[in-house]
Amino acid sequence: MTGRPRTPTAHLSRPVRNLVRSATALAAGASLVVGCGGVPGVTGGSGDDPVTVMTWAPEETGATNKPGMPAMAKAYARWINSQGGINGRKLNVITCNEQNDTVAAAACARRAVKKKVVAVVGSYSQHGRSFLSPLASAGIPYIGGYGVTDAEFTNPLSYPVNGGQPALLAGLGRELAKTCGPVTLVRPDTIAGDEMSVLLDSGLATGGHAPAIDQQAAEDATEYDQHVVRALDRATADAQKKGCVVPALGDHTDTFMDSFRRTAQDYPAVRTASVLGSVDQSVVDTTGRTFEGAYVTGWYPASRDARWEAMRQVINKEAFGDNRIDVADAGVQTTWIAFTVLKKAVESLGDGEVSATAVRRTLDKGLKISTGGLTPTLSWGYQNLLAASGFPRLINSHVTYQVVRRGQLAAVRKGFTNVAKTLESVN
Repeated sequence: MTGRPRTPTAHLSRPVRNLVRSATALAAGASLVVGCGGVPGVTGGSGDDPVTVMTWAPEETGATNKPGMPAMAKAYARWINSQGGINGRKLNVITCNEQNDTVAAAACARRAVKKKVVAVVGSYSQHGRSFLSPLASAGIPYIGGYGVTDAEFTNPLSYPVNGGQPALLAGLGRELAKTCGPVTLVRPDTIAGDEMSVLLDSGLATGGHAPAIDQQAAEDATEYDQHVVRALDRATADAQKKGCVVPALGDHTDTFMDSFRRTAQDYPAVRTASVLGSVDQSVVDTTGRTFEGAYVTGWYPASRDARWEAMRQVINKEAFGDNRIDVADAGVQTTWIAFTVLKKAVESLGDGEVSATAVRRTLDKGLKISTGGLTPTLSWGYQNLLAASGFPRLINSHVTYQVVRRGQLAAVRKGFTNVAKTLESVN
């Protein structure tokens, strides 16, 4: 779920309770720039001019990588342009390697400003403050970020399509509270990782469960033998009730599970659980039966669901053989949904100017966007914002519950579960 370990240039506030204070100042600054008209709308297309956007994600780093997101953005552009573009305008996608680095993330944002993009769409970065400040100064909306940073749910120019890390962990905690004894969370020793235990605990608390044991680990480690032993020691401390181990280490979750598979046979049985982004079908495939019976919370329907058929067809047509794009990757799915939002927003402008300001205004007015059942209807009008002080930009607090059955991720129940009340209790 997260990027590489913290660097001295990262300035995110560690305690979640400080979210509102820092977010208010950031939002006020962004609102001043946009509201006073100090920066005119960045032109990204008028008449038959192309609509230019940017998508970024980390690639080829030692920690979490999301190469499928920019690859999906390019595939989407090829497909939409083969259909005549959006309202007759060609879609131009610029990509940027965010490198899991604060400096590189800011550089991507400055490049977006220089290129006068209409929006940054379907991207991943854990360095919210670094990239959102340049975007806010230029009035450029950030549509459909992966949802791994606080700033994505507090900055007024952010338009998240899912509930991000907060919804996944709160939802997972709710489910684990029903069945687990001691819960051990193994998460990255990063700034974004610091919030994980608070969010998981908020879900556990709804079921009257004790807080999880918070175990930090390097996200880019090559082995986790000692971490596995420590997690199993803690999860099996109660002989009366089966404990749960929750690895949430992004791309390195499968590395943790390699160690887990070798060591767990020497301990009483425990359950495993995680969140989409740390575990998807490809991870289940590579770890054998280690995740059998595990709960996984996600934002969207299971990857085999028929509602993903349109995306599958686009991938087969425009990116066949591109192994960066996996239909089961939550990042790829988020990029698809984010571009659906962009398309609907641009279409709503008709023959008028397509600019960052115009796109932002149409979204702020409460444009209702259907994603074909992949999410609830999305709308960022004031009345649709979640009444959670720590997440004022969050509009979609729904999650899905999946379980690994016979080596396949399958839906536990039909439809979505709304974790809004749980998120409102986070402090």
